[in-house]
Amino acid sequence: MANEELFDKLRDSIVNQDISGCVELTNEALAEGISALDIITKGLSVGMKIIGDKFEAAEVFLPQIMMSAKAMKGAMEILTPELVKNRVAGEEIGTAITFVAEGDIHDIGHRLVTTMLGANGFDIIDLGTDVLNETVIEEAAKHKGEKIILVGSALMTTSMLGQKDLMDRLGEEKLRDSVKCMFGGAPVSDGWIDEIGADATAENAAEAAKIALKIME
Repeated sequence: MANEELFDKLRDSIVNQDISGCVELTNEALAEGISALDIITKGLSVGMKIIGDKFEAAEVFLPQIMMSAKAMKGAMEILTPELVKNRVAGEEIGTAITFVAEGDIHDIGHRLVTTMLGANGFDIIDLGTDVLNETVIEEAAKHKGEKIILVGSALMTTSMLGQKDLMDRLGEEKLRDSVKCMFGGAPVSDGWIDEIGADATAENAAEAAKIALKIME
């Protein structure tokens, strides 16, 4: 099967919540010699983006989202060891602490970004959704002195405001200089990033990984 056809089938397995089919296609793609990173970026992530857009347009609902996420998880259980195996020995990119802001449980973008960061070599600490700023501060403090990037998302304007509070707290706790901070979500703009003193935002998950790698250099 041609690579493009496999990528399309992987995409569709996510969109159609085909959990077993997604796993089978992932194994098939690896057997065809396709890299784990390409399977994620050209197949699975495309499907997650489509299902996320459909959810925002109220064309699908939470049960479908959960099943698509389960299909993605099954594929990632196969792909994660491949990604780790392909890392360059001794190469330390850093650790990404990922989370969705307090009061927000929208995690499609969060899942995609976390997946893409892991695929690009970051060690991941995923704090999940509806995360208190205090929890983020505590986690950052545990890793002070290491290469750390905080990656937070917020889909709602109300939860986005917590990003400013987090930046203020990082300053108060004398942690700001020891971490990079990247925020995303529909209401987040470059202007907002400048206003709160963060380091970056990104348009999508693939771009987020590229920018995270750049600012961690």
